Amino acid sequence: MPSAVKPPQTLYDKVFEDHIVDEKEDGTILLYIDRHLVHEVTSPQAFEGLRNAGRKVRRPDCTLATVDHNIPTASRKNLTTTEKFIEEADSRTQCMTLEENVKAFDLTYFGLDDKRQGIVHIIGPEQGFTLPGTTVVCGDSHTSTHGAFGALAFGIGTSEVEHVLATQTLITQRSKNMKVQVNGELAPGVSSKDIILHVIGVIGTAGGTGSVIEFCGSAIRGLSMEARMSICNMSIEAGARAGMIAPDLTTIEYLKGRPLAPKVDSPEWKKAVSYWMSLNSDADAKWDHEIYIDCKDIAPTVSWGTSPQDVVPITGVVPGPDDFQDEVKKDACKRALKYMGLTAGTPMQEIPLDKIFIGSCTNARIEDLRAAARIVDGKKVAPNVKRAMIVPGSGLVKQQAEAEGLDKIFTDAGFEWREAGCSMCLGMNPDILSPGERCASTSNRNFEGRQGAGGRTHLVSPVMAAAAAIVGNLADVRKLAPPSMAAAKGSPKVELDAHMEDIGSDEDLDRIMDAPADPVSHPSASSSSVGASAGMPKFETLRGYAAPMDIANIDTDAIIPKQFLKTIKRSGLGSALFHAWRYEPGSITENPDFILNKAPYRDSKILVCTGPNFGCGSSREHAPWALLDFGIKCIIAPSYGDIFFNNTFKNGMLPIRIDSQPDLERIAAVAKAGKGIEVDLPNQVIRDAEGNELAKFEVEQFRKHCLVNGLDDIELTMGSVDKIERHEGKRTREWPWLDGSGYLARHRKGPVKVEAAAVPKTNRGEVLKEPLEW
Repeated sequence: MPSAVKPPQTLYDKVFEDHIVDEKEDGTILLYIDRHLVHEVTSPQAFEGLRNAGRKVRRPDCTLATVDHNIPTASRKNLTTTEKFIEEADSRTQCMTLEENVKAFDLTYFGLDDKRQGIVHIIGPEQGFTLPGTTVVCGDSHTSTHGAFGALAFGIGTSEVEHVLATQTLITQRSKNMKVQVNGELAPGVSSKDIILHVIGVIGTAGGTGSVIEFCGSAIRGLSMEARMSICNMSIEAGARAGMIAPDLTTIEYLKGRPLAPKVDSPEWKKAVSYWMSLNSDADAKWDHEIYIDCKDIAPTVSWGTSPQDVVPITGVVPGPDDFQDEVKKDACKRALKYMGLTAGTPMQEIPLDKIFIGSCTNARIEDLRAAARIVDGKKVAPNVKRAMIVPGSGLVKQQAEAEGLDKIFTDAGFEWREAGCSMCLGMNPDILSPGERCASTSNRNFEGRQGAGGRTHLVSPVMAAAAAIVGNLADVRKLAPPSMAAAKGSPKVELDAHMEDIGSDEDLDRIMDAPADPVSHPSASSSSVGASAGMPKFETLRGYAAPMDIANIDTDAIIPKQFLKTIKRSGLGSALFHAWRYEPGSITENPDFILNKAPYRDSKILVCTGPNFGCGSSREHAPWALLDFGIKCIIAPSYGDIFFNNTFKNGMLPIRIDSQPDLERIAAVAKAGKGIEVDLPNQVIRDAEGNELAKFEVEQFRKHCLVNGLDDIELTMGSVDKIERHEGKRTREWPWLDGSGYLARHRKGPVKVEAAAVPKTNRGEVLKEPLEW
C-alpha cells in the first residue's frame, strides 16, 4: 500500500517530528536532544543528582560546557587557576564545581584558560556545535538563540538538565505554531535588535506563550546569521518556547569550516546540506497565530519600563498610565515609572545615562562590535557617563576584534575593553549597576534589579548604545552616523579561529573523524541501580492559606534575584523569595505591606495571581525551589512562563491555569478574605474551606500521574532505553554528522579534544575599509 501523504508542516513540526522517541496517547512525548550546552549556574544540582542516583552522562559527545554567568570579565593576564582568579567565594565555588564535574563525567569544557571560552549561546554557533535541524537545550532561557539556524532550541530547568545528561531526552508536549513575518527593507540605523523589540512591543511578553515562533519574510532573509541570532535570542522575551528561522544559503555559508560542522565537500556535508535545505515551512502549513510586520513601521527602538514590552521609538516620549486602557497595564505603568524614576511625557532623548553596556548573548558578536566601533570611531564617551563597557561574547570574538583594531577604537573613545562573559547582562558577577544608576544596555531584559539591585535598564541595539555613550543621553544613532549607512545585510563572515588540529597520521585521522555505523552507547544506570532516585512526595490534596497577588508579569528575577543563584544546593532559598519586595531596600527589615509578611499569609501554601504570565523570564529553577522552601506548593494564575511552568512540575509542585476571569476572581476573593483553599488534584477541583466548588482545572494526564504517584521523570524514562537506542541507531544512519566530529568525536576512549590554533593577525586598515553595516 502507498504510504500516507503527510499533512502540510511548519519548520517546527518537521524538526520536532524527527526527534520523537516515543509518544503517549495523551500527547506526552519523549524527545531526543542532539546538543546540550552546560554552564556553572544551573548544572551543579543536576550533576549532584546523577551522583546520588549512580548515573552517568549518556552522551558526552553531545555535551559542551563552559563558564560564563559568574565569571569576572577583568583581564586574565595573571590567571593561573580558577580558584585564585575568582575572588567571590560563591562564584568561585560554582565555577570550580563545574570544573570538577566535567572531569568526573568526561565532558568537553572551555574554561577560563581556554580562548574558546565564552557565553554558551555564542560559542555553540561559532564552533559549529549548533547545526540546522537539531534539538538544542541549555539551562538558560536564551537557548532560543540557536533557533536562527533552523534548530529547535529552548531553555530548560536544572531538573531537566539532569534528565538530558542521564537520558539524552526530555519529556515534553507539542507547542503551537506562530508565524511572525517581517517584510520590507530596514531603514538606516535600524537593526535586528530593533525588529525584535518592536515585535515584543506589538504582541507583548505573553504574546508567544505556548508557541514556537518562526520568523520569516524578506527582512529576515536579508539578515546575517549574527543578526538572526539576536532575533531568536529574544523570542523568549515574547513568551515563546523558542524562535526559529529556516536555513538558507546564508546559513550554509556561515557553517562552512566550523570545526563541529561536517567537513566541506565530504559526503556527510553534501547529505547534511540537502537535509538542511529541506527544512522550511510548507506553503500551505497551518498556523495557530500569525503576525505581520512592515519594516517601515520600525524605528530605532528603546525600552522605557521594566518589561521588554515597554518600548517606544527613540523619537517618542515616556508613556503614562492614561496611555493604557487595561487596568493591569495602567498599574504596571505606574509601578515601572516609579522604579525607573521617570515622568510621563519626557522625551526619550532627554534621559541621561550613567553607564553603557555592549555585550550579552544578544549582542556581543563580532558584527555587533564592528557596528558599534563605526559609531564611536574618533569620538569620546560623554563626561557624565561613569562607565562604558565592551564585553565580547567569546575569547575568539575578542581576539578577532583585536586583530581588526576594534579594541583600540573603543579604548581611545573611553570604553573599557573586557574579557568574555555574561557580565552586566544579569549582574551575577562584579559588573553591576548601583541603586538608581541608569544604563543603556544591549542585553535582553530590563526587569527590576536585573543588572543590579535598584539599577535601571534601557534596552537598545549596539549602535544605539554606542550613540548613547557619545551623547550621554539615550540618543538617536541616525543623528551621529552618515545617512548612507545601510541596515540590511550583515558583515561578511569572518573566520574566528575555528580550526581543527593538523592531521599528522592515519591514527590522527581515525581519532578525529571516528563516526561508527553502530552508535557507541553511553547508557545510564538501569532502573534497578543502587542509589537511584526515590522519587518525589506525592501531591494529592493540598489545603492551606492562599496569598493573593494582583501583579502581571511576575518574572523569575522578582521571585528570586540573581545574587541568590550562586549556590550548588537546591535548599535554603525560602528566605530569598521575592527578596526585593519582601524587605526594605538594602536591609533585612521586612516590608510590612508585602503580602507574605502579613498574617495569615506567612503560612501560605498557595499563591493566587490574577495577573498573566507568572514566572516569565529566566530558566532558573531556583524560583520554584525558593517557593517550595517557603512552603508554597501550588500557584494559581491565568498563564505562565513556559520554562517556569515545566520547572514546577519537576519539583512536585502544581501550577494551575485558570482561564475564566470570573473563576479566578472568585478564588482571589477567598484568598483576600484570609480563608483557606483546597486544591484537589485527583478530581481537578478547587474548593473553599467549606467545601464549596470554586473552579475546575485542567492538567496534562501524564503530569498528574507523576504528581499523584510521586514519580521521578528520569526513572520513568529509563524504562524506554530500548526506544532511545533505536532512535540513536536511526540518527547515526540518517544524520551521521550529529555523532560528533573534531574534538567532540565519539571514540572508544571517550570524546576527543584538540587545541585551537593561533589567531591569524588581520590588517586593521584593510578590515576597516569594508563597510561596517548596521
